[in-house]
Amino acid sequence: MINRAEKLSLLSEMIAFAQTDENIRTIEYNFLFSIAKQLDISKEDFEYLFNHPVTYVNLKSHSERIVQFHRLVLLMNLDHKVAPKQLVKIHNFGLRMGLSHESINRVLDLMDSFPNKIVPPDFLIDIFKVQYN
Repeated sequence: MINRAEKLSLLSEMIAFAQTDENIRTIEYNFLFSIAKQLDISKEDFEYLFNHPVTYVNLKSHSERIVQFHRLVLLMNLDHKVAPKQLVKIHNFGLRMGLSHESINRVLDLMDSFPNKIVPPDFLIDIFKVQYN
């Protein structure tokens, strides 16, 4: 299980990613808030992160990093418009998390082949599993 500092870091990272195109849409805000609730982060702490990002904390668990990458992919595709700047940013986030360059590229290349660009979790895990072994 991840600790509070890691949870705040995850949310802060996701908020920064959502702010790539400068304004967060309602659907993105609602998605982020649902993640905050899943992580047991209060609305006050969640709101605080928008103006006060926390320092990035690298997750120790490889599986937690994959889950976080999946959240970022879902967030990116909420509005069904993926800007080149978002692709660069999500790729860099994945690399910073210590995920494989090849696996990140594979996920980003294949997401267009799924309905609503939602990569199923099992499929995503299999992609990273191949590179991890």
